[in-house]
Amino acid sequence: MRRLRASLLAFLLAAGGLAAAAQTPPAVTPSTSLAPPPDAPPPKPQPPGPYPVSIVAEPTLMTHTVYRPTDLRPFTPGKRLPIVVWGNGACSNAGLLFQTFLTQIASQGYLVIASGPKDAPLPAFATARPGQSGAPAPQPGAAIPAAVTKDEDLLKAIDWATKQSMDKSSPYYNRLNPNEVAVMGQSCGGLQAIAVSGDPRVKTTVIWNSGVFREGTAPALKMSGATKDSIKKFHAPVAYFLGGPSDLAYANGKDDFSRIPTPGVPAFLGSIHVGHGGTYNQPGGGRFGEVGVAWLNWRLKDDKASARYFQGADCFLCKNPIWEVDKKNMR
Repeated sequence: MRRLRASLLAFLLAAGGLAAAAQTPPAVTPSTSLAPPPDAPPPKPQPPGPYPVSIVAEPTLMTHTVYRPTDLRPFTPGKRLPIVVWGNGACSNAGLLFQTFLTQIASQGYLVIASGPKDAPLPAFATARPGQSGAPAPQPGAAIPAAVTKDEDLLKAIDWATKQSMDKSSPYYNRLNPNEVAVMGQSCGGLQAIAVSGDPRVKTTVIWNSGVFREGTAPALKMSGATKDSIKKFHAPVAYFLGGPSDLAYANGKDDFSRIPTPGVPAFLGSIHVGHGGTYNQPGGGRFGEVGVAWLNWRLKDDKASARYFQGADCFLCKNPIWEVDKKNMR
């Protein structure tokens, strides 16, 4: 009988161990894969904004691609378009790489300027899914492609838009608001946005699937001049939106966020389990399109309803269990 009891106890312990092991999720390996994790939340399509959008290669800014409302007449001196400048993943020079996402933003009443010409071919990693964002991040020591953008391309876009807003011969005259400027970017483009955020014209910075590599971890990665010290130059509200632990940028972005001083600029971090490729290519940019428009509407248009996504202990994202949220210097 004792042997039977011992055998039964051993079996139950072994079975319990197997059950526990079966319930333990496998370790997540961070990567730059465009494929969403198998357990990612379902897509959340976003309806387009009220303004049809034109994607334009401006003769005076052929190094960039402009996304704007097709009809500029509604935008008068009392209702000028805020300016959003964008850096692509992999610092790619393909102006259409984030077409779905940037069109959604422009349709809400923004002038969006993406680094890279409109007619530039999509990079090899995106040709299978045109418009899809994200890129395999270069590994330390890897060769950097020749056709890449630079940090200063974001400043060049701000310069151009500011000049156009004051040029009486320009269709943008008195229709753009150079006092309301956002710099944004994904992955390598997010580093570019961080690098130029010290510019006093920047009213908000939005970092997507990105964060500065820790010192000494990527010595040969020179596609952007951003460093951890760049974070000290934030002077306006900043938001980080990450793709969860499977996103290669997740750890870097959270480390960036931890270095934002308190007291200091208002800062928000939102992460959702969608990986490094985000939701940019889903209709209307998916969940990233939703929160991106809300952040811009709050920070550049002072829209109180959009602030509810982020502000307060019961903010919309705070109450949504699929979002990981952190805040600094804001309620």
